Amino acid sequence: MSTPIFRAENVSKAYAGHVAIENISISVPEGSIFGLLGPNGAGKTTFIRIINQITGPDTGGLWFGNEPLDQKHLQQIGYLPEERGLYKKMKVGEQALYLCQLKGLSKKDALARLKYWFEKFEIQAWWHKKVEELSKGMAQKVQFIVTVLHEPKLLILDEPFSGFDPINTNLIKSEILELKKKGTTIIFSTHNMGSVEELCDHIALINNSRVILDGEVGEIRNRFRTKTYNVEFNGTMIDLGNSLGTYGELIEHDKAEEGHGATVRLVNGATTNQLLGNIMRTVEVTGFKEVIPSMNDIFIEAVGRYNLEKQLA
Repeated sequence: MSTPIFRAENVSKAYAGHVAIENISISVPEGSIFGLLGPNGAGKTTFIRIINQITGPDTGGLWFGNEPLDQKHLQQIGYLPEERGLYKKMKVGEQALYLCQLKGLSKKDALARLKYWFEKFEIQAWWHKKVEELSKGMAQKVQFIVTVLHEPKLLILDEPFSGFDPINTNLIKSEILELKKKGTTIIFSTHNMGSVEELCDHIALINNSRVILDGEVGEIRNRFRTKTYNVEFNGTMIDLGNSLGTYGELIEHDKAEEGHGATVRLVNGATTNQLLGNIMRTVEVTGFKEVIPSMNDIFIEAVGRYNLEKQLA
């Protein structure tokens, strides 16, 4: 595991008796894309605000590299909030230049980098437009640029694809992966589990103010395996059902009568060899593949399981 660029240990925060986050501990490896996930109201926004030092924790410790997190580290952090913060009456170029200088860039360097990004995103014509003249997606492109322009070591993206069409979503995904390739560490908060599978190396799932699941994406998906397999075969569904014996159960199937597929689950401690051996005595198997749970399925199961255990406790 890479050296963590950011680490939190037992961080808690409460507001007027409401516990926003409780004993949150995560470690974000340098050069990774780290998914910060959870239902609405779980505590993700509070935690992100603490990382950005907009508010402070009640208890716990935070580190940037090997140093306690401090105001000086803000110049090395970029933050794209879910609620965008551009000034609607200002011109795009004027505002972008102002925000870049707030991050410590000289006017000369800011102009050079803005020119590069505006040309890359083909938005040079927006320079003299007011923000209020832009669509939500157009404004989001501008905010993404000013978030990454100072080349932060740690980039925090909160629902970065909100408001984008599929073409611009893919554009931003490509830029995120390119930033990772150049060494940027990214904390990525989203409800889109497809994007998590596509982009994230690690995740932490927050629910009811606590981390209930964390680790590498591949390891977590393996942890939630259900011994379920897709079977493609030539034969009848009745024959397939009869062939399972005590080794498997039928979960679902298509409606064609011949040459179709089904989903089966191992039962009674059976192995795949035992199941396949039985099936192949009856039908011709043309495909056999394990079904690995999606991050969306895991999200729903983990949150549901935690909530049920809490109710029963």
